[in-house]
Amino acid sequence: MRTNQLKVAILGSGNIGTDLLIKVLRSEYLTCTLFTGRNPDSRGLQVARELGVQTSYRSIDAILDNPDCCDIVIDATSAAAHIRHYPLLKALGKFVIDMTPSQLGTSCIPAVNLQESLHSNNVNMITCGGQASVPLAYAIAQSQQEVSYIEVVSSIASLSAGPATRINLDEYIESTEDALRSYTGCTRTKAILNLNPAIPSIDMQTTLFAVVPEPNMDNITRSVEEMVTRIQHYVPGYQLIVPPVIENGRIAMMVKVQGLGDFLPTHAGNLDIINCAAIALAEEYARRSLAVRQGG
Repeated sequence: MRTNQLKVAILGSGNIGTDLLIKVLRSEYLTCTLFTGRNPDSRGLQVARELGVQTSYRSIDAILDNPDCCDIVIDATSAAAHIRHYPLLKALGKFVIDMTPSQLGTSCIPAVNLQESLHSNNVNMITCGGQASVPLAYAIAQSQQEVSYIEVVSSIASLSAGPATRINLDEYIESTEDALRSYTGCTRTKAILNLNPAIPSIDMQTTLFAVVPEPNMDNITRSVEEMVTRIQHYVPGYQLIVPPVIENGRIAMMVKVQGLGDFLPTHAGNLDIINCAAIALAEEYARRSLAVRQGG
C-alpha cells in the first residue's frame, strides 16, 4: 500500500461490490484492504482473490474483528442490512459510504453537494435514478423561480438488476422522490423505474419532465449543460441525448448512461453511475484526510 492511499473495505460481494473493487484498485488515492461477503463461493470473492485482495465470507464481522483494516467502508449490501451495519461502523469511527436506498445519513450527489457530504460519517448515494436525474432537476430549480412538478422515468436492462435492486424497489422509489423534493424544493415529485427485458440489453436511459410556470428555456438549457459537464468528470458515460424542450406544456429532456465495463457489461450504466459517484466521494475524502495527515 502506498502512503498516499486510504484503506477501503467493501462490504457486499455482489455485482455492485465487485465493480467497486475494480474501480478502487484503479484509484490513485484508495486501496482495497478487505473485500467481504457472505457466500464463500461467490463470483465476487473469487475475482477479489485472483486480484490478490484479502477476502472474507464473514461479512461485517470481518471488520468488527479487525477494525484497523480500513479507514472507509463502502456498504454494498441491502437497505435492511445497512440499517444494522451503520451503528456498528459508527462505533468504530469509520467513514461509511452507503450504496443502498436505506435513507440513513447524508444523501450525496457529487455534482451537487460533494463538499458538504464530507462533514457526515454516513453518506448515502441515494439511487442510480437519483444520481442520473436529481442533478438535472437541481439545475432547473437553480435557474427558475418555481418548479411545480417533476417526474423522472428510468429504464434499465433487466439483466443489470440484481437481487438487492429487486428487493429494494419500494425503497428506490421513495428515496428518489425524496431526493427530488429535497434538492429542488418542489413538493410534487414522481419516480418510475422500468426493467427492460430486451436482448441485446439497453443502456440506462432517464427521462425528466418538469412543469415550470413561464420557463426561460435559454437559462434552463445553459444550467443543464453545465451540470452534465460536471457529472461527466466522474461518470464518463453520462450523455444528454435529448436537450431541454417544451412538450405538451412541460419541459422534457433525456440522458443515457453507458457503463465503463469494469466488472459489469457496458449496458449496466445504472450500476456504473452510482459506483462512479461513490468513488468520487471516497477519493475526495481520501484527498482531504491525506492532506491533514501530511500537514497540508
